[in-house]
Amino acid sequence: MYLHTKRLPIKSTLSCLIACMSQGSYAEEVLPEVQRLAPIVVEATRTDRTVLETPASAYYLNQDQQNSLNVNLSETLKGVPGLQLNNRENYAQDLQISMRGFGARSTFGVRGVRLYVDGIPATMPDGQGQTSNIDLNSLDHIEVLSGPFSSLYGNSSGGTILTTSREGQGTDSLTLGYSAGSQNKGQANMVLQGGSEHASEPSYIISSSYFDTDGYRDHSDANKVLTNAKLTWNLDDGSKINWINNYVKIDAADPGGLTRTQWEENPKQVVPNVIKYNARKDIEQIQTGLTWNKPIDDLNEIYAMVYAGQRSVTQYQSTPDSSQSGVNHAGGVIDFDRNYYGTDVRWTGKEVLPNLKLIAGIAIDAMTEERYGYENFIGTTQFGVKGKLRRDEDNTLWNLDPYLQASYAVNDAVNVDAGLRYSNIHFKTEDHYIVGENKDNSGKTTYDKVLPSVALSWKVIPELMTYVSYAQGFETPTFTEMAYPADGSTNKFDLKPSESETYEIGAKANSTLGQFTAAAFYTTTENDIVSAGNDNGRSTFRNAGKTLRQGLELAWHKNVWRDLSAQASYSYIDAKFDADIPAEGGVAAIPKNNHIPGIAKNQAFLSLGWKPEQGFNAGVDVRYSDKIYVNDANSDTAPSYVVTAANMGYRWAIDDWAFNTFARVDNLFDKNYSGSVIVNDSTKPYGRYFEPAEGRNWSAGLSITKAF
Repeated sequence: MYLHTKRLPIKSTLSCLIACMSQGSYAEEVLPEVQRLAPIVVEATRTDRTVLETPASAYYLNQDQQNSLNVNLSETLKGVPGLQLNNRENYAQDLQISMRGFGARSTFGVRGVRLYVDGIPATMPDGQGQTSNIDLNSLDHIEVLSGPFSSLYGNSSGGTILTTSREGQGTDSLTLGYSAGSQNKGQANMVLQGGSEHASEPSYIISSSYFDTDGYRDHSDANKVLTNAKLTWNLDDGSKINWINNYVKIDAADPGGLTRTQWEENPKQVVPNVIKYNARKDIEQIQTGLTWNKPIDDLNEIYAMVYAGQRSVTQYQSTPDSSQSGVNHAGGVIDFDRNYYGTDVRWTGKEVLPNLKLIAGIAIDAMTEERYGYENFIGTTQFGVKGKLRRDEDNTLWNLDPYLQASYAVNDAVNVDAGLRYSNIHFKTEDHYIVGENKDNSGKTTYDKVLPSVALSWKVIPELMTYVSYAQGFETPTFTEMAYPADGSTNKFDLKPSESETYEIGAKANSTLGQFTAAAFYTTTENDIVSAGNDNGRSTFRNAGKTLRQGLELAWHKNVWRDLSAQASYSYIDAKFDADIPAEGGVAAIPKNNHIPGIAKNQAFLSLGWKPEQGFNAGVDVRYSDKIYVNDANSDTAPSYVVTAANMGYRWAIDDWAFNTFARVDNLFDKNYSGSVIVNDSTKPYGRYFEPAEGRNWSAGLSITKAF
């Protein structure tokens, strides 16, 4: 939406400004454009190798020429094979993200996939994450790491997504932009940035935006304030410091799901309880973090990161008052305040032995949480308000994960990479709501596992590399998933962590025919955490004995002619229960070979774009998603769909001024489809699985940059 911005002469007040704030497209595919750019280095595996030399499914996405609103990650994170990203059209519940099927169970937030923003975790130690604090207006690039090597990041690493903000550069400049769209969408944004001529002064970028919308569906209006600031010092001794501050506040109504009949009759409608109890969520989060890189000498380097943040959430669910009479019911209002903090310190030795690179580090993360539950009514006349207290507990969670990586060049063509991480997560709950038959639910537990990974790569010729890899994965239940045991018991620590093994074989090529990647994988999981039902927002979970995921991922990119580029990707994921899962309490049995719900078996993406630096630009993309089963019984599906989007824009510069305009249409042919599903929903009326996607919709915007 905006051009690269440049710098204003305000360094004397910058630190104070950042402290005050602390208080309160589509992307290019993984591989570089051979005709223009030097090889892109992937940092996700920490070995700093080019995409072609990385023995893993790693994808690098530049964030230039988006031609979009820049509000949701779903606008830009398209076409990555194996990644399923669904927009719920519900800002109260975040995007639905799964990678190779991991995370598909999530009814809100992100599970099974780890998220990082400027090196700082956006995923809590228990594996629960959110994308709400990712600022697309100041984003530089995204790295996506899937497959075995994701286990380098510890718990809940079915995949890893790392986003990085731009650094200030050049002269000072100010960018002002406004974009609007269907459903009264509107975003006003400001980007202030500049480089630095002296090591004692930081380069900086400050981005702030306000977004609001009436929402596609009834009762789905939302507004969002987001501010992101990044200061960068490149010191004379070669070290580099980044200081990142982030603030986000969201107020969003929650439309919930619909039955198939309701969706087909009117996809914009909501059920009466959503209105009666005014289902909604208020979120406020603030965080700060520092990263530091220090070369000790030509062969040794130190990296350190430290962060801290606070997150507050109040959620009003549509749970009817008649359902809240149970002894152990926690009410229809969730209210918590969470403090989180951590550090990651590592050393890199480039030639510990000839041709051997070693990385040794330790990651420490922790969070403390005060969680309350209230009835969402008072008496028989007031609904959608805080009523009587039904939950009062303090939760503590921390991990201390040492890790070691090694990369050994056997010769110029063969390389061996290995990793080892000891992941251990400590849960503790102190229950303060002990009333009548509601007994003391205090307790604690520890989950731990050693996570090995290894890869062998062979550069057959300079333009072709093949690899094989293996790793073990580990995923604990989150505190939220422990909240409501599926069988009605009071022991929230009954859920076991899931443990997986993944084998992968892949190839990467770069030639006159374009850049091509292919990967085939086979993943077995024991004690997979699966949904055991969702009742008016009360999600329950249980363990499945065995599951199997196997598939194929293909990606291709080529600069066809001058500024014309083409891109395509395809994913096949066969995700099934690999053993009969017996009935448990009121939860039905699952027969072997049933499909794991929430996962599209086939996905495909194709785009064509004309992307010059200046002047007219345009693009079109087509996305296909296979049908998605809505529950473990495989009794119904969200149908397959094909959607098309088209965009155009114009960029020009006059002296110290630069202008950028864009217009786009999404769902060009007005396809009526379900953008996501609420897995195993058991809300009355039964089968409210479907979250309808927006029909044909438009957006347009203008930004103006002034350099000083």
